[in-house]
Amino acid sequence: MPPTSPVPPARYATGGDLLVAVLRELGVDTVFGIVSVHNLPLVEAVDRELRFVPVRHEATAVNAADAYGRARGSLGCALTSTGTGAGNAAGSLVEALSAGTSVLHVTGQVEAEFLGSGRGFIHETKDQLGMLRAVSTYAETVTSTDSAGHILREAARAALTDPGGPASVEWPVDLQYAEQRDTGSSASAGCGHTGSVAATGAQGSLLAASADSGSGAAVGAPLSARPLPAEGELAGARALLAAARRPLVWAGGGATRARAELAGLLHATGAGLLSSNSGRGSVPEDHPQVIGNFATAPAARALLADADLLLTVGTHFRSNETADYGLALPEAHIQIDIDADALGRVYPARHALHGHAPDVLAALLPHTRRAEESWTHRVAAVRRDVRATLHDNIGPQAAICDAIRAALPREAVVARDVTIPSSSWGNRLLEMYDPRDNVFPRGGGIGQGLGMGIGAALARPDAPTVVLAGDGGLAVHLGELLTLAQERPRLTLVVFNDGGYGVLRNMQDRYSERRSGVDLATPDFELLARACGLDYARIAAEEHAQPVISHAVACDGPTLVEVDLARLGPMKKPFTPPVKIPGQ
Repeated sequence: MPPTSPVPPARYATGGDLLVAVLRELGVDTVFGIVSVHNLPLVEAVDRELRFVPVRHEATAVNAADAYGRARGSLGCALTSTGTGAGNAAGSLVEALSAGTSVLHVTGQVEAEFLGSGRGFIHETKDQLGMLRAVSTYAETVTSTDSAGHILREAARAALTDPGGPASVEWPVDLQYAEQRDTGSSASAGCGHTGSVAATGAQGSLLAASADSGSGAAVGAPLSARPLPAEGELAGARALLAAARRPLVWAGGGATRARAELAGLLHATGAGLLSSNSGRGSVPEDHPQVIGNFATAPAARALLADADLLLTVGTHFRSNETADYGLALPEAHIQIDIDADALGRVYPARHALHGHAPDVLAALLPHTRRAEESWTHRVAAVRRDVRATLHDNIGPQAAICDAIRAALPREAVVARDVTIPSSSWGNRLLEMYDPRDNVFPRGGGIGQGLGMGIGAALARPDAPTVVLAGDGGLAVHLGELLTLAQERPRLTLVVFNDGGYGVLRNMQDRYSERRSGVDLATPDFELLARACGLDYARIAAEEHAQPVISHAVACDGPTLVEVDLARLGPMKKPFTPPVKIPGQ
């Protein structure tokens, strides 16, 4: 056969045109950011060819891109300015890094010849790349017009390869304006992306899904590496699983990549399924064997104490989900994780299986044994007990939880900020059926919920999105109400107003003699909504919940729903987080 001629490099008028081409390869049609003198060519091209959402703060740009990717099971993209702008984005990059979510963060830089010179250019900062490397899974600088395409694709590959995380690219502004010679384009020729990825989980890897969707080829990358467990560990795990009569499974964020295998395991064994917050929806939460994110509830603790095997899948046992590491687990523990450092890090594992969850579960499935029938019945009873107990404990807020679930279609995003309703019942009682619907700040940072909700709502415009936020958290990025009003997604923002930081207030009321920094001035939310051009409704009694929520969710645009907690009434037991106070 005659030799094939090399494909000539593609040329683009500016870096913005190149960025648009790469984003199209990746199936990204919406980008979040703030325009600046140091990213103007990028923003102009994205706004011309795709959808650019001008958020009001760089942290929100990353949060919205993060949730856009979670809700689609793919990649999100954020554009920020250099220096202070990139610094503003850092906290939200920490969230994406903590969650392992796939974000491409592109930020500006001063002109290439002056990088690191410390001249004092506007927006210049010392060692911006070092800062980005500290909060990203990948960070690199574009150094020439020939390298930009390659670096963008490398960044996307890093963000999309398990265990995931944000990838940052800093791009000198003079190189953004210049003509681009895309030497990496031939690797992706003819490999366009066809849309959002099939159910690979809220943190799913686009590359891992590429065998079915064709999407991985869009960045010219092979499938992500899939380590295999040591044969001795795998054999021991198979024997332990085959002998178990009272098994439990714990699903973390890594389990969202193995939904079919996890469902098959429950069917084959009759085991009960606990989950971390990140693993919710891996198996739909109305399944009779799904106990859910209730591991620290008394009935679930008793179940753990009597289990003869615990199989954990892709969970890092966060402090808030293990009673600040006070939760006891069975000694017979099989742990599956793609992150080798996570194995045995918090709890000892009798068999540590380093591998990709779908592969390892598939290897274990043929060796399962059916649990005792009485155990499966007990699992179902515990499932009912923990839900009924929490439903009763939250008092009048139960009516809001019920109204939200009744108003939403089965698959709709519920984005939650860090606030008492989220931490007490939004993260547990409000059922999730798909991990892509489960959007919340895994790193625990307050104020990210609205930005995440906006990103998720624009990712899935055909379904409603609900955001749960507190008045204190909403105030962190109050300006994003203007983004909400400008973009007008189908989003219901439910603001629980207790005049401050309720979680910390409850802690101080319980452990201290005075309050410090927790009581805050709160706006008139009706006037605020009117000023922003948003619809407004108020819940001040249980009977208001169903009509207000159902009407808001049915609207085509955004609605701000205020929950007046003083009028609604308190929970039966004030919520405090599971953290240790020395001497208490």
